[in-house]
Amino acid sequence: MQRRLHLPRPDDAAIHAAFANLRDELDVSFDFSGPVLADAKAAVGAPRLPVVDETHIPFLTIDPPESRDLDQALHLERRGSGYRVRYAIADVAAFVTAAEPMDVEAHIRGQTLYAPDGNARLYPPTLSEDAGSLLPDEVRPALVWEMNLDATGEGTSANVRRALVRSRAKLDYASVQRSLDAGSAEEPLRLLREVGRLRQSREARRGGINLPIPDQVVEHDVDGYHLAFRALLPVEGWNAQISLLTGMAAANLMLGAGIGLLRTLPVAEKRDVERLRRTAKALGVEWSRAVPYAEFIRTLDATRAEQAAVLSESTLLLRGAGYLAFDGKAPTHAEHSGVASTYAHATAPLRRLADRYVGEVCVAVSAGKPVPEWVRAALPGLPETMARSNRRAQQYEGGIISVVEAAVLEPSVGRMFDAVVVDVDENDDAGTVQLQEPAVTARCEGKNLPLGERVVVRLEVADVAKRQVRFVLAE
Repeated sequence: MQRRLHLPRPDDAAIHAAFANLRDELDVSFDFSGPVLADAKAAVGAPRLPVVDETHIPFLTIDPPESRDLDQALHLERRGSGYRVRYAIADVAAFVTAAEPMDVEAHIRGQTLYAPDGNARLYPPTLSEDAGSLLPDEVRPALVWEMNLDATGEGTSANVRRALVRSRAKLDYASVQRSLDAGSAEEPLRLLREVGRLRQSREARRGGINLPIPDQVVEHDVDGYHLAFRALLPVEGWNAQISLLTGMAAANLMLGAGIGLLRTLPVAEKRDVERLRRTAKALGVEWSRAVPYAEFIRTLDATRAEQAAVLSESTLLLRGAGYLAFDGKAPTHAEHSGVASTYAHATAPLRRLADRYVGEVCVAVSAGKPVPEWVRAALPGLPETMARSNRRAQQYEGGIISVVEAAVLEPSVGRMFDAVVVDVDENDDAGTVQLQEPAVTARCEGKNLPLGERVVVRLEVADVAKRQVRFVLAE
């Protein structure tokens, strides 16, 4: 049987129509109303700029090459036997005023939603992809975090203040990884790798959880739409550690002040961990009782069928993430079990509503000033606002992938495919299979689906309009 299939190019018109229907269903819009656009235009013309000037610091950004909504710019340097990490975060509050049209609309949207045919932004592009974005060679208002670390990567101090910054370069992950591998990277990037690895080691010792599962992504180029499984480059993990470091520092500041907004995740239930242990045992994946769950996950290889199935099952242990607002008293039991620490979303305010409020609390606390009343008034409602936004984002992202899966497979109904069973529904004669080519994950019907094993499945349904794909186990 063929391992690699040459499938016809999907119908772009049908895909775009299905995308449009999905947006209608979820009330997702690329466009902004006249009042919101007018508010953005006025704000961009008269931003609230800080007095402090830190444009001498050679910040740089690292993002996907097509990105223009650049929230973060970094700079690392040695400080004695340790390190100084500076992280500039776009200052959205320099442009957005509480209760004005942009703010009201942002509370409706919650976050930016991405799709291959366009982005439903949190803020109008004049702000999110221009005046507020940390684009290279442009002076921008920012919240500048300064975090000092010791030789082991442990944070020793952190503060944040408003300042003007100027990024020197817009880099992308692939080129940065190549320069590091070739030994040609400049010192800030070499230090990013050094600090990133130290922070990853600390994460492992804390019991933080990092699932090594390749992302299923939709790609669009001159040849149409494609699906792929994309593994993260090492530099993406090191860069993520800087964001995590900042989020942990923000949580500490807010907890010390008794006011803020945390990102939380409950510890996995014992019964769910035991279920995963039974799954690993059934698949022949060794897991010693002495090895904690987070440490075990790091040993798994997503390219091996039985281990990919264990990874897929392990995502059940990471459900239940949410936001926790507090004012007046620091909460207890407020950890994010995936980070294995208290943590806050603080580094993506152009793309996520909650981060603007976290930033404002932290700036006030760092300066020893009262938290602004507009921030304090909004905090109680933010957990539900973000929960609603996250639900819509999950539905939207899942729907986008389902549309393209159906479009890619539609001409192949009735064909056989090689697949791996990555999940089994204990209450139904069905489960989930993952194809390697094309990169599809979909429902499969069949009695006694063998979890973690390679199987042959037949494509029964591929409906673009309904965003539906279904396989059956071949006899």
